[in-house]
Amino acid sequence: MIGRRPAALVVTGLVALLVGGCAAASEPGPASTPSPAPDPGAFVLDEDFPDPDVIEADGGYVAFATGSHGLNIRVARSDDLAAWTVERRDALPVLPAWASPGRTWAPEVAASDDGYVMYVTAQDTASGRQCIGVAVAASLDDEFTPLGDEPLVCPVDAGGAIDAATFDDADGTRYLLWKTDGNCCAQDTWLVMAPLTEAGTGLAADPVQLLKQDQDWEGALIEAPTLVERDGRYHLFYSANDYGSDAYAVGVATATEIAGPYEKQPEPVLSSLSADGAFHGPGGQDVVPTPGGDVLVFHGWDEQFIYRGLHTRPVTISPDGVTVD
Repeated sequence: MIGRRPAALVVTGLVALLVGGCAAASEPGPASTPSPAPDPGAFVLDEDFPDPDVIEADGGYVAFATGSHGLNIRVARSDDLAAWTVERRDALPVLPAWASPGRTWAPEVAASDDGYVMYVTAQDTASGRQCIGVAVAASLDDEFTPLGDEPLVCPVDAGGAIDAATFDDADGTRYLLWKTDGNCCAQDTWLVMAPLTEAGTGLAADPVQLLKQDQDWEGALIEAPTLVERDGRYHLFYSANDYGSDAYAVGVATATEIAGPYEKQPEPVLSSLSADGAFHGPGGQDVVPTPGGDVLVFHGWDEQFIYRGLHTRPVTISPDGVTVD
């Protein structure tokens, strides 16, 4: 769920892909909570797998991520969020008609009445901006097929749109959240939200603005929204600052109403200083509920800043605030 991507990875990343991808995908088992790694900085998936989106299915977990090595969207499976098998396939092999190749990232996948819907960021050929499109699949084992000749969300005047995320409210309304990509062109970056149609392939109302960058630690941008509700309060996770450096970090804002106002915690809940410096530029997060509690799934850089592997940490979400263990 990041605004900029490295053009290529070095040979070590390719070797990791081939080794991880050679294993056959296993059937998911009972969903469970991973035990925190003795080394909190250790990757649970040690290869390039940025901007993870995790969905529970068939008693296990399926993760989608920004592509690399010629793939638009990558896929991995896990029984327990701790051990992962990377599938050697592209979840979105054909881009939408409006999109140019090479800048596809930050997928969000949600179940629908007819299977699954993917919201994905790609470059709009007509405007040159990043925009959000829709694709569908009957199952998580199938390839996603793009819908429509135009992007779902493409606010060109605001810099475009990236980092889609969905949220299902208690009344059954499904919302789409995203970031206006204003940092592309010296504008503010807003996290915005709009309700989706019943099929999930269109917006049911105009978007509302939720947050923008206004804290020193956030630098010039915020992005990668993730919204969860616990005990009647809405907690909006986000990433901020330069994704390619140790300055990248995860913040949280809380509200009693879904449309806000949201109040930010003053400091990031996860940063390169967390766990005695165990992480490098953590972000692109997702919150996964498990039988043992919530788990934060996120990417972080390797020590050489060559690729972004997958991390997990328990996260406590309470009326008193959010803490990452």
